[in-house]
Amino acid sequence: MILIQRQIVISLLLALILCSGCSPEKQKNTLQADVIIYGGTSAAVMAAVQCVRLNKSVIIVCPEKHLGGMTSSGLGFTDTGNKEVIGGLAREFYQRVYSHYQKEDAWKWQTNAQYGNKGQGTLAIDGNQRTMWIFEPHVAEQIFEDFVAENNITGYLNKWLDRENGVVLENNKIISIRTLDGMIFSAQMFIDATYEGDLMAAAGVSYAVGRESNKTYNEEWNGVQTDVLHHGHHFGNLQISPFMIPGDPDSGILPRISTEPPGEKGQADQKVQAYCYRMCLTKVAENQIPFERPIDYDSTQYELLVRLLNKGWNETFNKFDPIPNLKTDVNNHGPFSFDNIGMNYDYPEASYERRTGILKEHQAYQKGLLYFYASDPRVPSGIQEEMQKWGLAKDEFSDNGNWPYQIYVREARRMVGDFVMTEHEILGNKSVPNSIGMGSYTMDSHNVQRYITSEGFVQNEGDIGVHPHQPYQIAMGSILPKETECTNLLVPVAISSSHIAYGSIRMEPVFMILGQSAAVMAGMAINNEINLQKLDYELLRKELEAAGQVLEYHSF
Repeated sequence: MILIQRQIVISLLLALILCSGCSPEKQKNTLQADVIIYGGTSAAVMAAVQCVRLNKSVIIVCPEKHLGGMTSSGLGFTDTGNKEVIGGLAREFYQRVYSHYQKEDAWKWQTNAQYGNKGQGTLAIDGNQRTMWIFEPHVAEQIFEDFVAENNITGYLNKWLDRENGVVLENNKIISIRTLDGMIFSAQMFIDATYEGDLMAAAGVSYAVGRESNKTYNEEWNGVQTDVLHHGHHFGNLQISPFMIPGDPDSGILPRISTEPPGEKGQADQKVQAYCYRMCLTKVAENQIPFERPIDYDSTQYELLVRLLNKGWNETFNKFDPIPNLKTDVNNHGPFSFDNIGMNYDYPEASYERRTGILKEHQAYQKGLLYFYASDPRVPSGIQEEMQKWGLAKDEFSDNGNWPYQIYVREARRMVGDFVMTEHEILGNKSVPNSIGMGSYTMDSHNVQRYITSEGFVQNEGDIGVHPHQPYQIAMGSILPKETECTNLLVPVAISSSHIAYGSIRMEPVFMILGQSAAVMAGMAINNEINLQKLDYELLRKELEAAGQVLEYHSF
């Protein structure tokens, strides 16, 4: 692990100067840097590294105990899209993955040759570019820790922002933030690199939660998407009854099915696409922790799965995606899987205590589902025998019961900032002003709700996928609040976009790109002593290109 609580001398000196008139206790608890980054995601690390490369002092402050967000917490089967537009520190990260797996001792449970070269729609290993896009969680975390150590970055982990009273603002500038344990962090520039957008919200910046109406931005793929069945994560025409006694509405409703109407197509709601933990599993007996019966296990929670299996559905293992050393990145797949549909609607704005409860419920659901598959006699024997071969990887997440550190917050708050990215920019129907990076992945939303159709059957809603024609630019204004709200905050993760546009932007390589660009913008604003919204884009563009960012796409 990185050296936590290591304090940069300059930060202490600046803090003492800042607090020369403060009480001794306040001086003791106050630290200052040019840039304070709140959050521990991949974007946070890349932003911090770029700050150091610009000779700016920086401190990472985050509630997590481990760095890297989803990249180091199970999402090793990377959603990349077109790799040509992944530049800068993001590409350097994947080059470091490549270098790691070129070492013979990196292969403990299989050889490099045995692993093969399967990626998500592309090769996992690109020898010509010396990049590797598929990796184990602990390898990703070590790379992030190496970045931090090499750049002498101060990190304060397990520090929780006081979201009620912990942000001090003057004239639309954040002066300082305070964590729940009383530590105060002051800076010229702040970066909110959380999935939740907690600092952004606490600073009074406008944001959205849930799906906008299609009318809001004149979109086609936003809002409720009833009868849109783009992937195989729906019940189709299986005509499965949602009632305790099939066909009898008076018998009650099975667990994990909403009795609320889904809403009209294209209508807005405040519901959030489903979350899950991206589990790292293995069949290697020497490296395996068997699935255990959870303390609060309730087999009735999986009755709908029984009915699905009885209909002949047999795709349980279709998203056990291979990563090195005979492990998997396990994602949701199918109508009833690891996505905990409808159980996270209040997460984005919930208290820390409530969020903890939501996380525990998600863990119980997924651990129970694994145990159900491996033990319940109603599971078809072929599927059950296969599941019994799997277990949690013993050499991953060893200080967390071998369970991923971070739940996959696919979407939470989204800033409503200086520029809002919509499906029009993603699909190339509108030009993007002032590019600070590029994305290319499908506009992808997982299911948002599971409901009862008018015909009396169960159905999922919200899972769609729409492909951009080519890589698209991401606007500088999409990581900036409106100038009337905050002039020294950048938001590279909970960025300003519509729900459906965020479905493409929300990929980990893109977060790394935007984190680096945010740091370049912060550095320029400090150097020129101006508000972020006053940056000269042509000068910024030169700085971003010098940092290796890809700002436009030329197909060959």
